[in-house]
Amino acid sequence: MYPELLSVVTSDALLEWMAVLSGIASVWYSRQENVWVYPLGLINTIIYTWISFTAQLPGEATVNFYYTVMSLYGWYCWLQRNEKNEKKLQISYSSSRYWIAQLIFFAASYAVLYFSLAYLKDQFFEGAIPWADALASAAAFTGMWLMTQKKVESWYWWLLTNVTAIPLYYTKGLALTSGYYLVLTGLAIAGWLKWKKLAVRS
Repeated sequence: MYPELLSVVTSDALLEWMAVLSGIASVWYSRQENVWVYPLGLINTIIYTWISFTAQLPGEATVNFYYTVMSLYGWYCWLQRNEKNEKKLQISYSSSRYWIAQLIFFAASYAVLYFSLAYLKDQFFEGAIPWADALASAAAFTGMWLMTQKKVESWYWWLLTNVTAIPLYYTKGLALTSGYYLVLTGLAIAGWLKWKKLAVRS
């Protein structure tokens, strides 16, 4: 193997490992309702924006860019405190209206992403898989929004994202990332169980 190629492979592998480890740590902290979910998440999302784009997964690249923006917003929301120095945001369940809003948001996100990706597949990304990429991305859009508001249902959307992403990344030759999403699936289940208990007590 040429030294230049070895350098590129090693660099890409290191970036992927950094993204995987920071992502797992981020989800662990979210399960604990710890604000460190966001700074660690920023490392993960910035790296995965680049990885997804180079792997011809424009939908996943878009969603990771969205994660980056929403991580900054979520970080701000989670740090807010009232006059008693208590957290303003408490873990809670979605109301009926919130459920309707998130379903509409998911459907709209999926439609926009799917048709955009279908167009991009013909024009720029021959290896794109529009329906799967759009499904994982739209679910992630919804999950991230609900996470910033500490809604228990955010974990449902994370589960859908992770289960869809496992085969999606595997088919692209990113076995490490596919395994990463498998780990995130387990963490999402644990997070849902933890937040479910906290929401009942709040």
